[in-house]
Amino acid sequence: MNIGILGLGLIGGSLGLDLRSQGHYVLGVSRRESTCHRAVALGCVDEASVDMNLLAVAEVVFICTPLAHIMPTFEQLIAHLPFTTVVTDVGSVKAPIVKEISPLWNNFIGGHPMAGRTDSGIEAAIPNLFFQKPYVLTPVATTPIRAITVVEEIVRQLGATIYNSSPEEHDRAVSWISHLPVMVSASLIAACISETEPNVLPLAQKLASTGFRDTSRVGGGNPELGVMMARYNRSYLLRSLLHYRHNLDEFINLIEQEDWVALQEKLELNQQERPRFTGQLPEL
Repeated sequence: MNIGILGLGLIGGSLGLDLRSQGHYVLGVSRRESTCHRAVALGCVDEASVDMNLLAVAEVVFICTPLAHIMPTFEQLIAHLPFTTVVTDVGSVKAPIVKEISPLWNNFIGGHPMAGRTDSGIEAAIPNLFFQKPYVLTPVATTPIRAITVVEEIVRQLGATIYNSSPEEHDRAVSWISHLPVMVSASLIAACISETEPNVLPLAQKLASTGFRDTSRVGGGNPELGVMMARYNRSYLLRSLLHYRHNLDEFINLIEQEDWVALQEKLELNQQERPRFTGQLPEL
């Protein structure tokens, strides 16, 4: 199958590596000639160009640009495609994208691979990035069965685990487990650097180890990605942040009241529930 990838960064490049390993012919488009040359050299794509017309022969096109560029990119892309081409995207917010694109392109299905790395760009692309990772598809009532089937088969070839949901349910779910952690982690870093004692902040920086690295990782990542999460999933993210603030206030209150029994009960409950989110439930 001829598969197009528009946007040759971490996700697009990794996708290309896996698709080529499955025998697909991969066509890549990037804004920069240098990225196109590098993508071919790294084996991420068979051909690459800055010209979207390269994708005219693609049977399926993955839009792998940052969130803010998905819609403008799509509007340029469709001038080069036959109406039979299946188009999907990899954006981390689905409702606004699906709402805008679906009326304009019948063979569109929203998608979101829950995979990534701290590094970005074509140089960060690796094989098997999506293997055994969740990959959410968000078809709507008007999405053709053929489009769903085609993209599902490609996702299965990546070794990913497919989940189907409505765009709105997807956005509400990721506000809890993806977008909220970015903001909480970012606020942790901001709180730490607000320390005014001149000897304490340098000492804290020297003592920071695995606990701080684990909890600050996503908050210290790509700022553009964090802004896009907040901008495009604003309502659900605000709802999650308000719930988080309420829970943080509860912890503050328990510590102020020195209610160690209630604090331990809350921490024990968290200890029990965390494996439900991390896939580490004990065997029965």
